[in-house]
Amino acid sequence: MSDQPLCQAALEYHEKPTPGKLAVRITKPTETQNDLALAYSPGVAEPVRQIADNPDDVYRYTNKGNLVGVISNGSAILGLGNRGALASKPVMEGKGVLFKRFANIDVFDIEISAQSVAEMVETIVNIAPTFGGINLEDIKAPECFQVEYELKKLLDIPVFHDDQHGTAIITAAGLLNALELQGKALEDVQIVCVGAGAAGIASIQFLVRLGAKRQNIYMLDSQGVIHTERHGIGPYKFAFARQTDKRTLDDVIAGADVFIGVSGPDILSAEQLKKMAANPIVFALSNPDPEIHPEVVAATRDDCIVATGRSDMPNQVNNVLCFPYIFRAALDCRARNINTEMYIAATEAIRQLAKQPVPDAVKAAYPNEPLKGFGADYILPKPTDERLKEWIVPKVIEAAVKTGVARA
Repeated sequence: MSDQPLCQAALEYHEKPTPGKLAVRITKPTETQNDLALAYSPGVAEPVRQIADNPDDVYRYTNKGNLVGVISNGSAILGLGNRGALASKPVMEGKGVLFKRFANIDVFDIEISAQSVAEMVETIVNIAPTFGGINLEDIKAPECFQVEYELKKLLDIPVFHDDQHGTAIITAAGLLNALELQGKALEDVQIVCVGAGAAGIASIQFLVRLGAKRQNIYMLDSQGVIHTERHGIGPYKFAFARQTDKRTLDDVIAGADVFIGVSGPDILSAEQLKKMAANPIVFALSNPDPEIHPEVVAATRDDCIVATGRSDMPNQVNNVLCFPYIFRAALDCRARNINTEMYIAATEAIRQLAKQPVPDAVKAAYPNEPLKGFGADYILPKPTDERLKEWIVPKVIEAAVKTGVARA
């Protein structure tokens, strides 16, 4: 399918028969005079009194416990850049669709016309009583780090920036499985990460938490290698600055075991791929055009495991494998926050599910992709795998209980 038919189909999908992708539905009877009296006045007075006396009763009498606010200011939309709050609404509605489809979680999408950290934090804190959790989305770095940090201090409900932590969890799960297949260990491999925004920094931070060594990691942004002699790069990037005279991707790719791209198209060349170590791993996650296309990888080397962010290619690194289920777990146990131990639990559950036989229903959903099970072309489960919820949710709840953040 060419870009033009796809664009037209996407516009028609969003416009017809009803504009948008989400709607509000009523969950209680509203047919009779008595129904309406219970639904609104005078019936609402009683749950109001109960909640005023015991705030936890809000989970008994309202939808708070199954409601997530998907919130953005539109400053970093899906690789399209800063298009503003209004333009981010289709993406936030889409996130709501995924929450509902995969974890039966209700969503209000909230688009905030605010560029400063203070404005965003104040707005979100003021509307937070509505929600059981907050999912931040498409907020540019470094503001996204600051907004999340402040909200976690001020709120007692889960706050999760999917561009950071969702990407980190899925990247880690896929990478650990790929390393296992390639006979390598995370603590030993040389890693090159191109892209030092929210996804890149969070992914590398998480890999370090899992055992990767900082001295084995080179991170690059649009100016090249992040090194200790650079100025004005901010604390988040500087945390991964290397004391080195290497300045370009070409300088650091030789001998690298792992390439992680969260930047833009055609960053890694075939010649650079040839310089990588034996049995390399390439995660080219830029969408829609990866840092290197899998066909180029296949034509260049036969010992490489490659993953992308695209659904029409094997080994899709897709955040939908984790964020609905992490929120499902957090809501079900009324977690105060979502912590690193919960990220690790989700990572391990996803890893292990990939090693199970592929269900026939999943195979049927991917007729153009032979799914033979765990291997170089299948390092992660598919989003349509109905087992994801039963594998991930209990493990994340268990981690929440063990770390003391679960209230139920």
